[in-house]
Amino acid sequence: MIVLDGTSGITSPNETITGSLNTPNTFGFKNRIINGGMVIDQRNAGASSTGNGYTVDRFAYFGAAASKGTWQQNAGSVTPPTGFKNYLGFTSSSAYSVGAAEQFNFYQPIEGFNVSDLGWGATGAATVTLSFWVRSSLTGTFGGAIYNSAVNRSYPFSYTISSANTWEQKTVTIAGDMSGTWLTTNGIGLYVNFSLGAGSTVSGTAGAWTTGRYDSVTGATSVVGTSGATFYITGVQLEKGSTATSFDYRPYGTEFAFCQRYYWPLRGTAATPSFLARNNASAAGQGPGLNIKFPQSMRAAPTATQVGSWTQTNTSGGAGPTTPSCFTTDYVTFYADSATAGDCFYYLNGTANGFNFSAEL
Repeated sequence: MIVLDGTSGITSPNETITGSLNTPNTFGFKNRIINGGMVIDQRNAGASSTGNGYTVDRFAYFGAAASKGTWQQNAGSVTPPTGFKNYLGFTSSSAYSVGAAEQFNFYQPIEGFNVSDLGWGATGAATVTLSFWVRSSLTGTFGGAIYNSAVNRSYPFSYTISSANTWEQKTVTIAGDMSGTWLTTNGIGLYVNFSLGAGSTVSGTAGAWTTGRYDSVTGATSVVGTSGATFYITGVQLEKGSTATSFDYRPYGTEFAFCQRYYWPLRGTAATPSFLARNNASAAGQGPGLNIKFPQSMRAAPTATQVGSWTQTNTSGGAGPTTPSCFTTDYVTFYADSATAGDCFYYLNGTANGFNFSAEL
C-alpha cells in the first residue's frame, strides 16, 4: 500500500519519501497559457503574414502601423531550445520610429474562467510567475505587460537578452493585483503581452501595478526599430506561485482541444463530398437541414466566415446554405430551400471550401 500524505509525503512498505505534495502547481491546470509551445497553428499552417490578428493558436499580433514586420511559426527556421519543436517569430521589415501612443505586440488574452482562482482585484490576490524562452538578433532590455480586460490596470515588466541569436530562458514574478476589475467569466480575464516596440505614453516603470494601459517599460529595445531584427519566443508559461517550474507539456490532443474552444476551421475533404445534406423534395421550399457538432464546446456562440463555396443542386435561387441559420456553443445548423420538387442537396467538396468558426476573446 502507498499512502499519499500532503504533510508527511509518500509512504510505502519499503520506502518513505518525506515532503509536501500540497504545492500550487502539483496537480491540474498549471500553465494558464494555451499553446505556449507554439505547436498548434490551425489558421496559417506555418504560413507567414504581416497583418494584425491571430498567429499560432491563441497568440495574436498587433501593430499600430501596417506592414512593419512579418510573423510566422518557426520563422527563420532556427533550432528551438531543447525540449521544444516550435516557436513564434517576428522579423522587422524596416527601421520604424514608433509613435508616442503606438504599440507592436505579441499577446494572449486568457479566459476569465482559467484565472478565477487567482483572486485578483481583492485582498489576498495570488502571486504568479511568467516564464518563457526568447531569442533575438538584438540585445538589451526588453519589455512586456500584464493587464486586465478593461486595460486600465497594468503591470509592465522587463527582462534582459544578453546574447544575440541565442535562446535564453526568462522568469518574471508578479504579485497579484488587489485593485481593479478582473473578470472571472468567459470574457477576458487578463492579457499577457510581449512588446516588439512601444511609444513613450504606453511605456511605464517595471515591477509595479499602475492605473492605465502600459504595453512595455520605458527605454525598452524596439524590435521594429531595426530593419531585419528578429524576435522569437516559445515555452510561455504563466503559473500560480512565486517560482517558475518546468514547462507544462500537455498531450497534443489536450492542447488541440483547448485551442478548438476558441477557433475551429471546418473544411471539406479532397477525395469525397463532405457534410452532405440531401432531400427528395416534393415541392419547392423543402430543402434539407444539416447540423454539425463542434469538436469542443466553444467559449461562446461563434461567428462564421465562409471560405470557398458549397457544391449544390436544386437549391433556392442558387444561393444555397451560404449562412448558418442557428448557433450554440455546441453546434451549428445550415439550411437550404429546394428550388423545385425533386432531388435537392449540398455538400462541401475540397479542402479549400468550408467555414471558420471563431469564439476568440
